[in-house]
Amino acid sequence: MNTTPIFPGFETLVKPFKFAASPYEYKVTALRECPTPGSLQLCETPDKAADYWRLHIASHPQFNPDCECLAVLLLNTRRKVKGHQIVSIGTMDTILVHPREVFRLAIVTAASALVLMHNHPSGESTPSDADIKVTRDLIRAGQLLKMELIDHVIIGNGNRSSLRELGYFFA
Repeated sequence: MNTTPIFPGFETLVKPFKFAASPYEYKVTALRECPTPGSLQLCETPDKAADYWRLHIASHPQFNPDCECLAVLLLNTRRKVKGHQIVSIGTMDTILVHPREVFRLAIVTAASALVLMHNHPSGESTPSDADIKVTRDLIRAGQLLKMELIDHVIIGNGNRSSLRELGYFFA
């Protein structure tokens, strides 16, 4: 076996990178710390999801009404809200969504189902082609994880659209 280096002196010029291990810390806010009326604890309709958005997400310190914000409601097997997470904050007309980020806290908290929600700063709640494509990708990812995506609700100014009601969900 030939042990002669291909580029002599290369090891002294380029040193391998060493990254320190950094643990991640998650804060899961229990529902008792974020009081929710009993009528909103069961979140199985788009209207209840939109009410939850107005009560909790729109008043969140990180929420910016001038940018698209993606939030996920984490539900248990009885479709009661376990908690929520603002997954991503985008620009005025675009948001970055990846299944890993959407399902990460759902896996950590052992959620059974999810409701995806985001706002359109324009005030129009009609879903875009990108909204439909992302929803279908997340439905497939949820099927692999055995976590049902119940609905994707788009919030506008005083109105909302449900992709399930519009027929974009498939079995």
